[in-house]
Amino acid sequence: MGPGPLESWNDGAAKRAIVEFVTSAAREGTPGFVRPADRIAVFDNDGTLWVEKPAPVQTAFVLGKLAARVKADPSLADREPYRAVVDGDEAFFRALDARDPDAVAFLVRALGSAWEGTTLEEYEAEATRYLASWRHERFGLPYTGLVYRPMLELFDYLRAHGWRLFVCSGGGRDFMRVFCEEVWGLPRENVIGSAPEFVYRDGVPVRGTELHGPLALGPGKPEHVLARTGRLPCFAAGNDDVDVEMLRSARFALLVVHDDDAREYAYTDNAHRARATAERAGWTTVSVKDDWNAVLTERPQ
Repeated sequence: MGPGPLESWNDGAAKRAIVEFVTSAAREGTPGFVRPADRIAVFDNDGTLWVEKPAPVQTAFVLGKLAARVKADPSLADREPYRAVVDGDEAFFRALDARDPDAVAFLVRALGSAWEGTTLEEYEAEATRYLASWRHERFGLPYTGLVYRPMLELFDYLRAHGWRLFVCSGGGRDFMRVFCEEVWGLPRENVIGSAPEFVYRDGVPVRGTELHGPLALGPGKPEHVLARTGRLPCFAAGNDDVDVEMLRSARFALLVVHDDDAREYAYTDNAHRARATAERAGWTTVSVKDDWNAVLTERPQ
C-alpha cells in the first residue's frame, strides 16, 4: 500500500484495518456497510490528536487562572484545588494527569467560579491570548505544531467516505472550540467536552458555575456523544483509560499507543486498562513508533 490518502501511515496492520473498515462501510449491500446517517467518528483529543506530555496544552491556562484568583483573594489558598496549585502538590497533579474524577471535579468547580459571569467572547479572547504565546517546552512549537499529521490525514480520509467527525475530550469544550476550525477543520458544534452551563442574564448568555452534564471522561464520553448526535459512535479513537467506554461503544475502535520517545514520548501511564481491553476485544492499536512515518505537523525547533 503506497503513498495515498494516508501517506504518513506505514503499511501495516493498523493502516490496513482502517482502510478495510472504511471502504467496506461505504460498500452498500455488504455485511460491513454502514448507513451514511450512522457514519459517526469520534476522537479523543489529548494524546490522540496532539501531544499531551509533559502536560496538556490547556493545563497552564487553567492553573494560571486559579493562581491569579489566589493572588486576588489569598483566603482561597486554604481550599482545594487552590492549595494544590499554590503548593505545587504533586499528588494532586498526578491525579489530574490520571483524570481522577474527584480531582477533575475539584478543578472544574473552581474553574466554574473563576469564569462565572464571563461571556463566551470574553472567555475566548482570554484563551486566544494564551494560545498565541504558548510554546511546548521540549519541542518549542506552538499548539498548532503538536497535532499528529497522521490523524489529520485520517480525518480527511473519513470525510472522503461520508463520515461526520466529532471530538469528545475531558478537556474544556469552549477552549477547544477556539481552534477547532483552524486546526481540525471541524465546526464548533462537533466539539464535545467538559463545559459549564450557560445562564441568560440581562440579555446575554454567560458562563455559570454548574457543569453541563457529566464530565466527558469514562462513561461520560459515550453519554455526551449520544446526547449530542442521537447515536453512539461507529468509529472511535482514543489513547488511555478514560476513553475505554467510548471505544467499547463503537463498532471500530482505534487505540493510539505512545512508544516513540525520539519523535514524541513513550509512556504507559493511565493506559493499562485501555491496552488490556484492546488486546481482549481485538481493537486496532496504533504504534506511534511503527505505524507513523511522520508524527507532528511541524518540525521541532
